[in-house]
Amino acid sequence: MRLIGLTGGIGSGKSSVSQMLSSYGASIIDADQITHALERRGQPVWRAIFEAFGWPVLAANGELDRKKLGHWVFGTPALRARLNAIVHPAVRAEVRRQAQAAAESGAPVAVLDVPLLIEGGLYRMVDEVWVVYADPDDQAARIQARDGVGEDHAWQRIRAQMPLKDKLAYADRVIDNRGGLAELERVVKDLWQNVATGD
Repeated sequence: MRLIGLTGGIGSGKSSVSQMLSSYGASIIDADQITHALERRGQPVWRAIFEAFGWPVLAANGELDRKKLGHWVFGTPALRARLNAIVHPAVRAEVRRQAQAAAESGAPVAVLDVPLLIEGGLYRMVDEVWVVYADPDDQAARIQARDGVGEDHAWQRIRAQMPLKDKLAYADRVIDNRGGLAELERVVKDLWQNVATGD
């Protein structure tokens, strides 16, 4: 099985690319979905986060208040590192399990959709890395529109991640998302057809 690692910065359009690949028939291993599942109330990761951060990070129903937790840790590197130390090992283990399951099922290609593919070291387990690129100003505008946050907070979230230009050094293929949606879809479809036919 060929394993593709898909990554990009926050607001780069990676989720749109992942949705397009899924519509073309790609088997998607989504790290964000895995993270949400692991952080559900009662799960070991949820318990570890609660023990580390306490009642303020819980919503009224006992689930994590992900928005509040995100606002809290994005502005404080020490807290972000503490959260990552809880979440990342569990996510990596589940990603590897799902990749193994996809290979055993006979899937010819699987896409590992991971925002922190490079930072978390998961790029080492893939056959090639695809990086979705966008200009930082476009990233900030998308974050503001999507999450309803101010410009300062959007930039804070961008700066909390590895710069997109640095991720390009790891890329086997770069998906340029500085144009419109139609252009992005054309690029992604061409890439997928090349992979699906073994080019």
